[in-house]
Amino acid sequence: MQSEAKLTFVDRLRIMRETKFGAFVPVLLALAAIWTYFGLAVPLFEYFTDPSVDEVRFVFLSPRNIYNLFMQSAVIATLAVGITIVLLLGDIDLSAAATAGVCAALLGVMVLAGVPGWLACLIVMGVGAIMGAAQGLLVAYVGIPSFVVTLAGLLGYQGLMQKILPTGNLNVGDPFVRAIARILIPDFWGLVIAALLVVFVAAMALRRQAQRKALGLELDSTTAIWGQVAFFAVLIFAGVLTMNAYRSLPLLILLLMGLTALIGWITTSTPYGRSLFAVGGNSESARRVGMDVKRIRVSAFALVGILAAIGGIFGASRFGSVSYTAFAGGSLLLESIGAAVIGGTSLFGGRGSVWNAILGALVIGSLGNGLDLSGASAADKLMFSGAILLLAVAIDALSRSGTGTGR
Repeated sequence: MQSEAKLTFVDRLRIMRETKFGAFVPVLLALAAIWTYFGLAVPLFEYFTDPSVDEVRFVFLSPRNIYNLFMQSAVIATLAVGITIVLLLGDIDLSAAATAGVCAALLGVMVLAGVPGWLACLIVMGVGAIMGAAQGLLVAYVGIPSFVVTLAGLLGYQGLMQKILPTGNLNVGDPFVRAIARILIPDFWGLVIAALLVVFVAAMALRRQAQRKALGLELDSTTAIWGQVAFFAVLIFAGVLTMNAYRSLPLLILLLMGLTALIGWITTSTPYGRSLFAVGGNSESARRVGMDVKRIRVSAFALVGILAAIGGIFGASRFGSVSYTAFAGGSLLLESIGAAVIGGTSLFGGRGSVWNAILGALVIGSLGNGLDLSGASAADKLMFSGAILLLAVAIDALSRSGTGTGR
C-alpha cells in the first residue's frame, strides 16, 4: 500500500469516495459554497455598485426564500431518489419525468371526474409502477439497453400525456390533493418531530454498532458516531427553525423526508437493497451467487415508477394544476438525473445514496434560485447547471480510475 505522502490526488479522491460518508461531504460543501456566494456576494455587489440600493438585502438566505427553495426542490428530489435506485444497478431511466407527467395528468382527470383524491393518488401510484415495470421487463428479459428503452418511454409517455391533456394544462382543485402542499405542521410539533428524528438516528447508529460488535467486525469510534448524530441534529433543527421563522414545516417536506427514509432503509438495511448494490457492482457475480438479477431489475424500475407517480402528485398539489411544460416539456428530467449524480451516485452502478440525492436536488434548486435572484438569464442557468453536472461526473470517473470497475 502506498504511503500517505505518495498518494496522488486521484488516489485520495478514490479513498475518500469509498468511505461511508465520502460522497456526502463534497455535495454538502458544494451546497454551502452556493449558499454562501448567493447569500453574501450578490447582495454586497449590488450594495456597492447600485446607488439606489441603500441596505444589504440578504434575500437568498431569508427564511421565506429557504422555505420556497425546499418546496421548489421537492419534485426534483422525489424523482432523484427514484433515479438513484436504477443508477445503483448501472442503468438509467430517462422517462421518469414523463412518467410523473402522465400520472399527474391522470390524477387531474380522475379528480375532475369525481374520483376521491386519496383513491386517485393510489391509482396513479399503481399506474406508475406498471409503467416502470413494463420498461424493466424489456431491459431485463429482452435485453434492450435501459438507455434505449427509457428514451422510447420518454417519447411515448410525452405523447400519452398530450393525449390526456389536449390543451396542455388542467387545474387540480381536489381538497385532498391540494392539502398535501398546503398543510403546515405547527411550530411546536415540527420541533418535536425533529427531536424524534434525531433520537431515531442515534438509536439506529447504536444498533448498528451493537450488530457489528456481535459479528466481530471493526467498530466505529464513539466520537465518529456521536459526531454524525450531532451533525444530523444541527441540520434538521436548522431546517425546521428556518421554516418556522417564515411559516411552518410543510407536510410536503415531511412526506418527502419520510419517503426518503423508507427508501434509504430499503436500500441499505434489507437483502433486497444489498442486492441492488451487488448487481450494480458486478452483475455476473451477483447472478452466480444465486441472485435473480432479472427480477431485481424489473422491481427497481417499478419502484422508480412509483416514485415518479408520487413526484407527479407532489407537483400537482404544489402548483394546483398539471401542465405538459412543467413535467414533460421542461428541464425536470435533466435536473433530477443531475441531482442524483451530483449527490454522488455513480453512473457505473454499485455506489450511491438516496439521502445524497436530496442534497443534490438542493444544489440544483439553489443554483437556479440564486441565478434567478441575481437576474441571470435562462441561458446562464443552463450553462452553470451543465458545468456542475459535468464536474460531478468527472469526479465520479476520477474516483473510479484504477479500480478496475469503470466501464
